[in-house]
Amino acid sequence: MGVAWIDLHLHTRHSDGTFTPEQVASHANKAELTAISLTDHDTTEGCAAMAAATDRYGIEFVPGVELTAEMGGQEVHLLGYYINPENEVFLRETAKFQRARQERIIEMCKRLNAQGIPLRPEQVMELARCHSPGRPHVARAMVGLELCGSFDEAFARYLKKGRPAWAPKLKVSAAEAINLIHAAGGLAVMAHPGLTQMDPSIPGLVEAGLDGIECFHTKHTPALERQYKDTAHRHGLLVTGGSDCHGDSKGKPLIGTVLVAYAYLDAMRRRLHSDHPARIQNGKTVLVPSTQTQRG
Repeated sequence: MGVAWIDLHLHTRHSDGTFTPEQVASHANKAELTAISLTDHDTTEGCAAMAAATDRYGIEFVPGVELTAEMGGQEVHLLGYYINPENEVFLRETAKFQRARQERIIEMCKRLNAQGIPLRPEQVMELARCHSPGRPHVARAMVGLELCGSFDEAFARYLKKGRPAWAPKLKVSAAEAINLIHAAGGLAVMAHPGLTQMDPSIPGLVEAGLDGIECFHTKHTPALERQYKDTAHRHGLLVTGGSDCHGDSKGKPLIGTVLVAYAYLDAMRRRLHSDHPARIQNGKTVLVPSTQTQRG
């Protein structure tokens, strides 16, 4: 029997991806993945549909999320794994993040209007059809309405930081984000550290309760993979990884293109089981009531 592969960083139309949960599950099946996690931005709306779709294919599903936080004035993304999507505290706080995302769309449209680009927030929201819209939706709306030549041009000319239509997003502190993931019974993992250049902050994140580092990522070189695996080992952190697939926006789906062994998920499950035995039964996540998902 060969090595079992997993992908723990995937997005759907419930945030800034282009696939439905069912389409992601289908691609995971074609890639012969054993387990996947849905990590949409600031929402777990797609988790129920993903759980049902993966169950049909016999693929293990890990409910997840991706939160934007900051530490020392710099942005850091945190992935939450094995969270309870029904946790009341988690739902209340992520609802605030979603409202802030919607307000950001309104502000970016105002700034585009000032540049002579007649894009309305309603047009972006109609395209997004989710509670967690982001800049990719603005770019897709611009292209679809022929207000810009391409997705990349929209970002390069208007939406990147420092460009005329960029607007800051709401960020909580890294400690708050980690605590929120823990409150929902999950594991907190630093996403794609090779992209954020936040290495000096890792000890502080560990002190705040960080559980792991995403060592394997589409944009991590083999050298970066080794570097962050060494970092994880030094700090006693879990190792995770995934493709960060957002659909077909890159010409082809990235799902399954980053090889992450199932053994890493085993280690995550053992760590979680040691904290919350009731959360794992027969190797599967159990969505227990929110009052039982508080980490000690």
